[in-house]
Amino acid sequence: MESNKITGAELTAKALKKQGVDVVFGIVGIPVVEVAEAIISEGIKFVGFRNEQSLSYAASAYGYLTGRPGVCLVVSGPGVVHALAGVINAQVNCWPLLLIGGSIDTYQEGMGAFQELDQVTLCRANSKYSTRPPSISQIPNVLDKAIRISIYGRPGPVYVDLPANYIQGSINLDSITLPERAPDPPKSLADPIQINNAIGLIVNAKRPLVIIGKGAAYSRAEIEIKEFIEKTNIPFLPTPMGKGVLSDHHPLCVSAARSKALADADVILLLGARLNWILHFGLPPKFNKDVKIIQIDILPEEHFNNSRINIALLGHLPLVISQLIDSLPKSFKYSSTSDYFISLKQKINSNIKITNEKFHDDNIPMSYYRAFYEIKRKLPKNDIIFVSEGANTMDIARSIFDVQEPRCRLDAGTMATMGVGMGYAMAAKLCCPNKRVVAIVGDSAFGFSAMEIETAVRANLPLLIMIINNNGIYHGLDSKTFDETPINNLPSTALLPDVRYDLIADATGGKGYFVKTPQELSNALDESLKDDDRCIVINVMIQPGGKKKLEFAWMETTKPKL
Repeated sequence: MESNKITGAELTAKALKKQGVDVVFGIVGIPVVEVAEAIISEGIKFVGFRNEQSLSYAASAYGYLTGRPGVCLVVSGPGVVHALAGVINAQVNCWPLLLIGGSIDTYQEGMGAFQELDQVTLCRANSKYSTRPPSISQIPNVLDKAIRISIYGRPGPVYVDLPANYIQGSINLDSITLPERAPDPPKSLADPIQINNAIGLIVNAKRPLVIIGKGAAYSRAEIEIKEFIEKTNIPFLPTPMGKGVLSDHHPLCVSAARSKALADADVILLLGARLNWILHFGLPPKFNKDVKIIQIDILPEEHFNNSRINIALLGHLPLVISQLIDSLPKSFKYSSTSDYFISLKQKINSNIKITNEKFHDDNIPMSYYRAFYEIKRKLPKNDIIFVSEGANTMDIARSIFDVQEPRCRLDAGTMATMGVGMGYAMAAKLCCPNKRVVAIVGDSAFGFSAMEIETAVRANLPLLIMIINNNGIYHGLDSKTFDETPINNLPSTALLPDVRYDLIADATGGKGYFVKTPQELSNALDESLKDDDRCIVINVMIQPGGKKKLEFAWMETTKPKL
């Protein structure tokens, strides 16, 4: 090829490099192999996965952790369909993601071409922007626009379609000007009148509460939130992924009294969180029926959702919190001796006492609490990113493992997506190589992406993965009960007992441990924490739970009359 000619694949790689992209998650095949090779030639790290769902989950978490879209590259047809799982996960969680999908030659449309699919239309309903460049020369401009749309306003996923004849075709390089890196989003302030209205509610509240969501973590609002909390002395409650924006050890954190704090508060300041299922829609009985809610959000359409918002503050969260700080009366400080404050502290102490008692259950198989106690006792206090997924595993772990820094806890999120664990863990390690990434996942959840252990080993991403194995989804059966139950009568939640997931690590060049007692778990952790170079899987056997009825009291709300 002439020296001044460049292929569409090479142009795509150069455009991504110019945009500051440093990692691409992908699976190659026709027609995107050339794109991946060009990406590698540009010095961008390409991490080849085993399943498109996992790589798209990884890209969504990378976008959350960095504030710039995580980029994934997939083949046409089934590749895009599988990656749609991560696109929707990013859309619901409001995380930036750029999916690039190969597609058929443009002249073969409608002819029944190999893996033919109208991918632009497919992705449009579940993304902020879905398009195909009109020509090879427009690839850089379309990528620039896609990235800006992904991070501007409320973040979300975008899709760019690359036909095979664009990838393999060529253009004169001299005719192309690559756009500079898309600038960070503009930042706006809230309406001063609404700021004053919010201050009026806050200073007159008898039982105020601040709720910190993962949007606060994404917007890097930790400094402003800390100043606001410590100036006002108002207790705060983090959502699961809002943990660490302020340390869980902060004296004003009321996580251990979550239900009481929500039910008793008369004024709530909602920071980067939505009144969705995670917060019970802001409805009774979980919330006080007369509660007044102030919401800070970057998306106006989110305000007044579920008709529970009294004051809407539209703008960039750190700036809006600074406005609140500047407008506070100099003498205002919520009383630590109020009945509300004292009752929250009493509930915290009571709940901690109950949890501590559960920690010392010495029955074998171990309980969740006994296993988590051993893990918590051994893990270092700082420089850890927790990844958590599973049903009981994630829910119980949320209240046990403390998070000290922002953006250091990743879980199934707003979409409650199972199978994200391995992708999230690898994204976290790529983003924060100096932190230890610890994934605590259920056996069912791990099964969605278990083969990505090979990806982690091949990509030289040392992880510590602990599988909390109860032989099932929610509840499993012990070996004896499983063997004695006719196969057609097995509960739908049952998985094969005592599966040796740890051997997957051994088979791929990592290290696996199979543990059944607290001492075995302790020993495995001691050895694992000395090993910073390998991918380690500790398969932790716990009580199966048996044929219990499934209950989800935490989702309780007042049901509307039909």
